[in-house]
Amino acid sequence: MKNLHVAFFSCALLLLCAGPAVASHWGYSGEFGPEAWDKADPGFALCGSGKNQSPINVVPQFKTDLPPIQFTYTQKAQTIVNNGHTIEVQFPPSNTMTVGGQTFTLLQMHFHSPSENQLGGRSFPLEAHFVHRDNEGNLAVLAVFFEEGLENPNIAALWNAMPQNAEESAPLSIDGFDGLSLYPGNLEYVFFNGSLTTPPCSEGVRWFVFKNTQTVSGAQVDQFTSVIGVNNRPVQPVNARPVLE
Repeated sequence: MKNLHVAFFSCALLLLCAGPAVASHWGYSGEFGPEAWDKADPGFALCGSGKNQSPINVVPQFKTDLPPIQFTYTQKAQTIVNNGHTIEVQFPPSNTMTVGGQTFTLLQMHFHSPSENQLGGRSFPLEAHFVHRDNEGNLAVLAVFFEEGLENPNIAALWNAMPQNAEESAPLSIDGFDGLSLYPGNLEYVFFNGSLTTPPCSEGVRWFVFKNTQTVSGAQVDQFTSVIGVNNRPVQPVNARPVLE
């Protein structure tokens, strides 16, 4: 069953380092699917009661002067992990992004198919999330959409090393993987406050969703889902949150 796994929550998986690892059942379909996450564990209550949950259908509401994002990525990733829910690329703690005077360190990137966020009601076959954290523990996630088109050579480099079984890791190529290679050329983005898209659905996460896309081939999407399956949480109500561009 691709969509049901036992999640061993660790700092690497859910970025929550407050206590010992906890094992709980959750997945993307059936009795352990997103509609039941809040009942799977008392610590997952926000998955049902939260008011600032992610993902959302991204429809900009206000035009503002959003600050540019500046990247200082100095080291490439060396490890790729199948954690049972997604494929995750882990980075050394020396890559940072700075936006609005705040600096965040890149921890990992991972993938969802189909996309979790939507853009003006449009879903995409693949979405990448680049997860960053500042020195105070605040999270910032950069989201990149992939639309079906030409094969993506950078995705190919990852999929060639992708572990086939849950809880397995593998080394990337000797040259490593450059996180910047999957960002679009134009870094215009939409901003909103949200949450983690997996249990425990913690809120207070800053979301930066790029307007421009990358491409991925249908075969590459199939290669991912043949290993992971469908792994997207449905869009959540925006409620009173402003969505800025």
